[in-house]
Amino acid sequence: MDADHRDLDEEDSFALLPSFFRAAAARLGGRCSMTGRTGPLAGIRVLDMTRLAPGPYGSMLLADLGAEVIAIGGGRSGLPVPALSRGKEFVTLDLKTDEGRAALHRLVAESDVFMEGFRPGVADRIGAGYAELGEINPRLIYCSVTGYGQTGPLASRAGHDINYLAIGGALGTFGPADGPPAPPLNLVADFAGGGLLAAFGIVGALYERERSGRGQYLDAAMVDGVLSMMGMNFVDWGGGSLPRRGEGVLAGSMPAYRCYACSDGRYVAVGALENAFFTNLWQALDLGEVPNHLDPANWDMISERLDASFRTRTMAEWTEFFAEIDACVTPVLEPHELAGFDQISQRYQGFRADSVPAVPVYSRTAARPGERDTEDATERVLGRFGIPPEHARKAVGSAGDGAVKGLRWPPV
Repeated sequence: MDADHRDLDEEDSFALLPSFFRAAAARLGGRCSMTGRTGPLAGIRVLDMTRLAPGPYGSMLLADLGAEVIAIGGGRSGLPVPALSRGKEFVTLDLKTDEGRAALHRLVAESDVFMEGFRPGVADRIGAGYAELGEINPRLIYCSVTGYGQTGPLASRAGHDINYLAIGGALGTFGPADGPPAPPLNLVADFAGGGLLAAFGIVGALYERERSGRGQYLDAAMVDGVLSMMGMNFVDWGGGSLPRRGEGVLAGSMPAYRCYACSDGRYVAVGALENAFFTNLWQALDLGEVPNHLDPANWDMISERLDASFRTRTMAEWTEFFAEIDACVTPVLEPHELAGFDQISQRYQGFRADSVPAVPVYSRTAARPGERDTEDATERVLGRFGIPPEHARKAVGSAGDGAVKGLRWPPV
């Protein structure tokens, strides 16, 4: 810690002027980091005020890459999702108090990234808006992670992954043709369109800051992420590749790209789109002359033949059968089976479903999953910023009473 901060333990040290924070940010450049951090983002400090899934997933990705992540809770915020909490420290601040806001501003002065997931305008009202924090630290990358974004008639509305998928044009393409649309858990809008997009945007802004020396504001909306990911499928919609929900090349009606039941009730996934793969599949099953699998006129026949064939053996038997055949056939594994599957266990030794790998794989600066510790570390963390324990306790205020009003996960 800088010498100017180590000795800030007098009674009046907590109520410092914004000019001090600006000077600290300029002097430190947002690079004061916890010792022991490694990885491509080592030296980057992230303050995370997001909740539930999208933002915490994004900050977990940053932590896996070596960033120091301080998750800030308090007030009506929900509890952190345990699976997304690794590599982070958790503090509690009451931003309704002068002490809580002053503590936040102290952290912001020496940080690189700030993430929040409030509805538009809320962060401004509690002293955590971009205008105020950017004034304290002009190098700050400020990322708002929301469902609908900062503009538009739905900007202030609440929602969840299923809602963002719905208005983003994705949900209407998911699920069977003879049933209601079915969301693929909350993977698309929450995790990919929200958390992953936010992390990607933050890394891009950090790179740009190396040239300009300036921070900036990021509006990361989950609907925007869905729109972006649907680019190829929007163009295909209404055509032969994706004529309607539940039908088309990638939607499950094309027999060369779907799942088939085995004799034990389990499934294999077939992705034999290219001619070479489909030919290998058809010949391996000894089904006779290879048909044109891209012609919809052949789909009923191909489907019947493949369905009958796959029902003759168990999933494990088909896994062994296709182990050396390049036909894009794999078992449909359930989460509890991953640790015992060769591809997963050999690539990620010691794999556990409750601690997914840190990705991607770097050749020099490896990404590493951090320890998971959701215990309150407010006094320890604020102490690193020169805030003495008595002032840290004032900064927590009533926010530390344990009364969580938000959604807990898992909810059942």
